[in-house]
Amino acid sequence: MIEPTLTSAPSEVLTRHAGELGASRRRTSRLRPDDGWTLARLALDSGMLLAAGIAASLGSQAANVEPAPAGWLALFSVLVVVVFAARGMYRSRLRADILDDLRGVVIATTLAAMATLTLRELFADPAHLSAQTIRPWLFATAYLAAGHVALHWSRTQSRRHGEGMRPTLIVGAGRVGCLLAKRLQAQPDLGLEPIGFLDRDPLAASDTEGRLPVLGASWDLERVVADHDVQQVIVTFSTAPNEVLLRLARRCEDLGIDVAFVPRLFERMSQRLTIDYIGGVPLVVARRPDPKGFQFAVKYAADRATAIVLLLLAAPVMIGAAVAVWCSLGRPLLFRQRRVGRDGREFDMLKFRTMRQGNQLEAARFELPPDIAPGGVEGVDRRTPVGTFLRRSSIDELPQLFNVLKGEMSLVGPRPERPEFVDVFEQSVYRYGDRHRVKSGITGWSQVNGLRGKTSLADRVEWDNYYIENWSLWLDFKIVLLTFTSVLRFSRQAE
Repeated sequence: MIEPTLTSAPSEVLTRHAGELGASRRRTSRLRPDDGWTLARLALDSGMLLAAGIAASLGSQAANVEPAPAGWLALFSVLVVVVFAARGMYRSRLRADILDDLRGVVIATTLAAMATLTLRELFADPAHLSAQTIRPWLFATAYLAAGHVALHWSRTQSRRHGEGMRPTLIVGAGRVGCLLAKRLQAQPDLGLEPIGFLDRDPLAASDTEGRLPVLGASWDLERVVADHDVQQVIVTFSTAPNEVLLRLARRCEDLGIDVAFVPRLFERMSQRLTIDYIGGVPLVVARRPDPKGFQFAVKYAADRATAIVLLLLAAPVMIGAAVAVWCSLGRPLLFRQRRVGRDGREFDMLKFRTMRQGNQLEAARFELPPDIAPGGVEGVDRRTPVGTFLRRSSIDELPQLFNVLKGEMSLVGPRPERPEFVDVFEQSVYRYGDRHRVKSGITGWSQVNGLRGKTSLADRVEWDNYYIENWSLWLDFKIVLLTFTSVLRFSRQAE
């Protein structure tokens, strides 16, 4: 698809706006929402560290142990804040992940405690050294974690109620620009409220239902900023010359507006980026995990070991579910369905039976709406009361732990699909086949982000490929933690 064109403004238009640009420079002197957020986090961390130091001292006195000297507690607190700053926890971030924040808290307090312990060993009296270090570390970790959770919850709730949103202008109304606007509208907790596009010839967006308005062309930037109090600009793709986009970015900087860019070849990007320079020309290298390499071999070995432990822990639940299925539906207890997994290989995925036998002709007539993934109840609802409970609680998925043991599935990965759907989706959905680079999962990144049941297939594919290209053991751990809250949320929404 050809993207719309942004062109440079005529010289008389630039002259007309010169006065506006000079006056608008005064905008940079005000406190922006992100600056307020940074100050709030710094104040919160300082208060929590002070409270943790007092609590640690009181705890030491209650245990008849000499409390740590105030000077060393102050040094420990300063080191924690320094590590926070070094790890970028006070920088503006579009997406604030609370689990990443909590990991950062543990890392910062641990490093600060180790540094304090080392300095005290070298330069101070080591009496009661361990107790005077461990207690402040534990209190600081707990207090900071609680403070970050409370602040994150407060900010998320305020944004979901439309408070503290930053009006956002999208440059380029093509396919990527419209997709970005859709993403921002669906995720208000990011704090970015798209107000429209800046595009001279928005042909690609003309047939998009419910699209945002096109507010002007590149030379209308100052007017649009003044009319809508724009605080964030995101530049997407267009056929505009580079000098036009560079000039627009400079104007945004002069106005005190943050600018973000969607990179070319963004499908090849990952979080592991290396930037080298040849003269003044940057070379960006995206390092992605190899699905056939050592890292994934470790992941699959850990999957099988974890599956054994989970099967032992879940045995009472699975036995109870098996008895309930036998009483409500009889035998067989398990439902087997052909699915497509890694490298296109087919296997039988296992579930507890939740439905009565249906009419095959009726099932064959069932058709999905465009861009909707299969899943949930298709056609007539044939679930038993027991089956409804098993589905809402996701207990029906537990037999897939045996698929993990056999090496057919992973604990975390893209959900597998039926062969007849795969053949269609590979032809019609962008990058659908890329999902098959890894083993299918019982849970996945798209599922914990709300894409369960009959949801957008294109969105699922996007999230699944993000997971593959940014995979890490930490990401798997996050997904497992988020699965529990996702299951609870989905079960409340289910009919």
